[in-house]
Amino acid sequence: MERRTAGARTAGRQLPVPPTDRTHADEGDTIDTAETDRHPLDSANVTNARNTLLELLGRAGVFRGEAEELIALVEAGAIADAHSEVGRAERVPAGQGESYGMGWRDGARAVRDALARVADRALDRAIGPETPGSAGVARVRHPVGRMDVERAKVAVIPLFLEFSETSDLDPEVSDEVLTALLGTMSVVGRVGYAGRLEQFTESHRERLAHLYAQYGPHSRIAVHGRYSLLHSPTSIAVLERLTAAPSALRAEWEHAELPPAWLEGLATAWSASEVARG
Repeated sequence: MERRTAGARTAGRQLPVPPTDRTHADEGDTIDTAETDRHPLDSANVTNARNTLLELLGRAGVFRGEAEELIALVEAGAIADAHSEVGRAERVPAGQGESYGMGWRDGARAVRDALARVADRALDRAIGPETPGSAGVARVRHPVGRMDVERAKVAVIPLFLEFSETSDLDPEVSDEVLTALLGTMSVVGRVGYAGRLEQFTESHRERLAHLYAQYGPHSRIAVHGRYSLLHSPTSIAVLERLTAAPSALRAEWEHAELPPAWLEGLATAWSASEVARG
């Protein structure tokens, strides 16, 4: 029989009283309302995770300033993703009236606009404000840094491996080539370069496959000065810049004192691949 207390009658209803004969094992099931009433990722925990990551990157040889820039970019990207999610949330739930729908959309737009401003501020904290350009070549807050080059490497290598299995160009030379390429972009352009490279590769996939088959590491053409870049992951990035900003690329190439034959050979092979494809 269910046990009830004499004082447990309220507004004509008899309220059940929890059993008092709890065992020791039951006490372990007690809910901690302090843990359930808030999201676990509060500011203290986020700061702890950030500092832990800085420590780990420092042990791996990443300078603190570079590590902070990488973390700040991830933070800015997370806010940008949230902005995109809110944009998709503008769709009004089914079965609601027009007034409800108008309020829903207005609220979603307000949150989206606020997140866009927060994302812009986060990006500014990560990379700093950009200074005006001159002579048609982007000038940025700081010169191309090691993290800029490393991010570019991480972007180009998997794309290159879609068309080849090996890379024969000296890693130091690859750094010099990527530094010249990144010099054609604003600091914001560098941040978004991985996405640009993916779009370029997808848009020209058939042409790139033909190019690497004819001139790449497994082609009948031996490694030759004119086509050396086609044996390097950097070739994907060079081709993208040849297509998007040829004048700026040639200016940076000359400034870096890289062999003109590399760039001209790649440009010639790229043009030939278009003719062959057509």
